[in-house]
Amino acid sequence: MMESDNVISQLINHFKEIITLEDQDIEAIVSKLEIVHLQKKDCLLREGQVSKHMRFIAKGSLHAYYTDEKGKENTTQLGIENWWVNDLYSYLSGQPSRMCIQANEGTTVIQISKENLELLYKEVPSISDFWRLKMQSAYVTLQERTFEHSRVDAYTKYRNFVSAYRNIEQRFPQFMIASYLGITVEYLSYLRKKHLSDVS
Repeated sequence: MMESDNVISQLINHFKEIITLEDQDIEAIVSKLEIVHLQKKDCLLREGQVSKHMRFIAKGSLHAYYTDEKGKENTTQLGIENWWVNDLYSYLSGQPSRMCIQANEGTTVIQISKENLELLYKEVPSISDFWRLKMQSAYVTLQERTFEHSRVDAYTKYRNFVSAYRNIEQRFPQFMIASYLGITVEYLSYLRKKHLSDVS
């Protein structure tokens, strides 16, 4: 029970970084949460399923990927503690997901179902403000990544990745990082050495 309390407190503190919550607000939120424990390689969302939850990583790490026509896994998202990971397209449209969200290690996730989130918008209006700001941030990040993908060289992509997501590189295998950046593992190794040489 103590672990669950700590996990819940972690999410509440995360909300409080952006919005103000009263005691009754917290009670309303806590009553609608679900804690999910995953082992390494467990899937939180599978291709073909409709995403019906918003998901907060309390402990561990997740990666999202899709499999192309050649059977190759292509990483689209990486996530560690205090990050939200989801297939927003599936969640918002109600269409089957085209990706899989998988645990990269033992991971604890807090889920809020779409139905419960809609109830919270009415019971705790500031939660709506929280998600409006989060969605805006997610859109900006997606636009930046789309721009980078087509106009920025691989080394700049890597430097921006390391700068924006400190401490994340050590949490994932090289092939996932390389896939996320759209390069080969060998080229990632070269870029990493070049970056270490440049900053030393």
